[in-house]
Amino acid sequence: MSQSNIDLIQNLYAAFARGDGAAVLAAMDAGIVWNEAENFPYADRNPYIGHAAVAEGIFFRLATEWDRFQALPSEFLDAGDTVVALGRYQATYKATGAPLDAQFAHIWRLRDRKITAFQQYTDTAQAAGAVHG
Repeated sequence: MSQSNIDLIQNLYAAFARGDGAAVLAAMDAGIVWNEAENFPYADRNPYIGHAAVAEGIFFRLATEWDRFQALPSEFLDAGDTVVALGRYQATYKATGAPLDAQFAHIWRLRDRKITAFQQYTDTAQAAGAVHG
C-alpha cells in the first residue's frame, strides 16, 4: 500500500508542475485539512479545509503572486499512510522581484488513496523576505 501512496504523491507533484490543478485536487479528499508552515505568508488562513479553500487560498495565490513557482521534490519517505517529501521551492515574487530558493518538508497523510491532510515546513523567513522585498 505505501508504494502506491508514494506513487500518488509523485504524480501529484508532476500534475502541479504541469499546471494541472484539476488533477491535483482530484487526488485530495473533499475534506482535506491543509496547513501552511507557521509564519509562512499563506498561513493566514490555516487550516484550509476542502478543495475550494485550498484552490483559492493556496494555488490561486501561488499562480498569481509568483513567477515560475516550483515545488521540486528530491526525496520521498515512506511511512505507510503518511508520505514525507523533501525538496526545494524555487520562484520569484512578482511584486518585489525577490527570489525564493528554500528547502521544504511536506507531510502528506492518506486514506483510501486520497490525501486527507497536508503539513508544510519551510524557511518562512526567506519566504517573508521575498514577499516584503
